[in-house]
Amino acid sequence: MPPAPLSRSGKSRRTTDSPITYFIKKALETPGLVSFAAGLVDEGSLPVDEVRAAAAEILSDPRAGQTALQYGSTHGMPELRRQVLDLVCGLDGVKPSDLNLTPDDVCITTGSQQLLYLLGEVMFDPGDIVISEAPSYFVYHSLLQSHGAKVLTVPMDEHGMDVDALDALLDRLRRSGDLPRVKVIYTVDYFQNPTGLTLSLERRKRLVEIAKRYSTAHRILILEDAAYRELKFSGPDLPSIKSLDPANEFVVYTSTFSKPCAPGLKTGYAILPPDVLAPILHLKGSHDFGSTNLSQHLLSRMMASGAYQAHAEKLRTVYRNKRDLMLSALEGAFRDFPAARWTVPDGGFYVWFTLDGVDTGPNGPLVPAALEAGVLYVPGEFGHVPDANGHMPKNECRLCYGVATEPEITEGIRRLRKACAAVAAGKPKKAPVGV
Repeated sequence: MPPAPLSRSGKSRRTTDSPITYFIKKALETPGLVSFAAGLVDEGSLPVDEVRAAAAEILSDPRAGQTALQYGSTHGMPELRRQVLDLVCGLDGVKPSDLNLTPDDVCITTGSQQLLYLLGEVMFDPGDIVISEAPSYFVYHSLLQSHGAKVLTVPMDEHGMDVDALDALLDRLRRSGDLPRVKVIYTVDYFQNPTGLTLSLERRKRLVEIAKRYSTAHRILILEDAAYRELKFSGPDLPSIKSLDPANEFVVYTSTFSKPCAPGLKTGYAILPPDVLAPILHLKGSHDFGSTNLSQHLLSRMMASGAYQAHAEKLRTVYRNKRDLMLSALEGAFRDFPAARWTVPDGGFYVWFTLDGVDTGPNGPLVPAALEAGVLYVPGEFGHVPDANGHMPKNECRLCYGVATEPEITEGIRRLRKACAAVAAGKPKKAPVGV
């Protein structure tokens, strides 16, 4: 006789697998497939020599080695917190004191994903509202579903989140009595995942003003996800939204060492208002007693020696070349395909590809056609939430040039064009892919 069913928590029942899991699995299982799906980093440029040198320096000194291999603190290594603050303020061209910040306002996390989750635990009860741009980082949407939060979206254009639409949405929520449920406005403001677009300076300023204006009975936080900020290779230098909050009250800034250094070190960081940081540290202590200490010592050593900064500069060249190659390949392959258009990112990993009149969704005809042609992309609908009528765009793709080699980028776009031609001709006849 089988045992009685397991009685799971509501959070567990709300938590499902990310929709991209199928696409990663497909890429790993299919030899010869060119994958523009997973947002992985360029493998050939991972800093093996730099990490080896830092590790040798640490482990050749018995005292330094023992310290690095011991438990660390929940808050994070003090020296690394200071270096992170100097890094972010340096990018903004300010001193920490200009923003009312000290290293105590920095938290080191196990990747930026941990910060996103912990902030949700601190801020959200089921039914609370997060407002994000559309499309947005779909992994974060899955996390919000786990917390029982509701995602409302505002559109984007070439200047990033439409802050006029944000203002109008918040006004509607105020008039309907739902404003108390709004806890966070979320934006990936540099070279956004998934579109590659960047929030303009004027909209950054308006965003802070809007959050303050609607923070009447409670404070609405802006969650600035700057994961790709250091991978800028063209366009203007824009200040962080955090730098526009000099009292350190409204903006949570989070980023990661995964993109500009190495994801295997699994280390991220956040700069937070004190009354947000304190409860996050309480919860974090229950999660891990502190993120991996050895990785923090390695990163601190690389930052102190300049190896980290040199590697980030190298990556900017690597990804600029890949971006240029993908844009050139798209122009060559799709110049005679009037339904196609795409973004031109100033940094990061992603090009947002739109095909008017073509269903690019997971159950549409382009996914199996692309697989048959030997290429994989992420359906753009994963970055959206359905509107009040259950509708969302189904003609968009996210193309990632992060992990693909330069020959794979050229070949992958050729294959994508072949797949589009097959769909336009009414092929293939294979059944759509369910995820």
